[in-house]
Amino acid sequence: MLIALIAVAVGATIISGMITVYREVPQQLGREFRAYGANFLIIPSGDEENFDSEKISEVEKILQGNEIIGAAPFLYEKLEINKQYILTGGTDFEELQKVSPYWQIEGRYPEKNSREILLGAEVAKIFSPYEVSNIIGQEVTLSAGEGTAMKKFLVSGIFSTGGKEEEFAFINLDEMQKTVEKPSKVGLLQLSVVAEGENLKTLEEKISAEVEGVQPQLVQQIANSEFNVLSKLQILVLLVTAIVLILTLICVTTTMMAVVTERRKEIGLKKALGAANENIIREFLGEGCLLGAFGGLLGSGLGYLFAESVSIQVFGRGIYFSVSIAIFSVALSILVTGVASLIPVRIATNVDPAIVLRGE
Repeated sequence: MLIALIAVAVGATIISGMITVYREVPQQLGREFRAYGANFLIIPSGDEENFDSEKISEVEKILQGNEIIGAAPFLYEKLEINKQYILTGGTDFEELQKVSPYWQIEGRYPEKNSREILLGAEVAKIFSPYEVSNIIGQEVTLSAGEGTAMKKFLVSGIFSTGGKEEEFAFINLDEMQKTVEKPSKVGLLQLSVVAEGENLKTLEEKISAEVEGVQPQLVQQIANSEFNVLSKLQILVLLVTAIVLILTLICVTTTMMAVVTERRKEIGLKKALGAANENIIREFLGEGCLLGAFGGLLGSGLGYLFAESVSIQVFGRGIYFSVSIAIFSVALSILVTGVASLIPVRIATNVDPAIVLRGE
């Protein structure tokens, strides 16, 4: 019986741990995927080039209940920088760092409400072809074009992404809006949202229906990759859980059969004294279910510790203990031991007291 208890506890530990991982890993991995950039875009609808920044709060209201890692607004215009026309973006650098943490910065990001500029690696080569880092700390002139006022901006840093962004320059959003005389206007909103593919699709439809003047778009490469990885991982967890259930069932069945074999004389004596098959069935099923309950309780606690360890080692974050998972694990353990006891119970009810008591 001790071996059976250990088997149930080990099975419950793995099942409880795997179910916890199954529930928690999509969220944990979703946060990790956010390091690859935005998975949700808001652009102007129709032929409009920009939309009002007030729409951002409407979008964020719809997204309430989902974890938003970052929401970076952008306004792009071609500006004249040191007599060179460069595609320049205005943005909120604090939110940009949350949405695109993969950007590699030499120097630093521009400070909020400052006249500082961040140059892409390719742009920096134009202004400092021999040693790009020399441009950091230097001033550049910026204007909206011929006949407009010139402003001086301090180069705070140079960024590299390995993508098209390296051909851009970036300044604070409020400075861009003033420079191009488009107050409260935004051309793009990049969102990094922790949500599964189906939820993102639902949010896309809801924003499209409820917020006028904007059009939501999923970044399909990131959203699909995230969905594929999570789907395969969840299938793997389910397969492991199913295998553990089968192994636990086999182990408990064979152990209970051994218990019945050892207690054949006891069973025969009880039947000879008038015990009915129903009494024998209740006794062994009761023992099996009690075994499942104790093993399930022990396994639920150990399973949580197992899942917590996995989460900390892999993702560097802890997880919460789920009462519902613990109850489910105990109930599943009782069910498994109950099913595993059916064959031993059948053997017990077929014991012939006359043969057993004669020692045969």
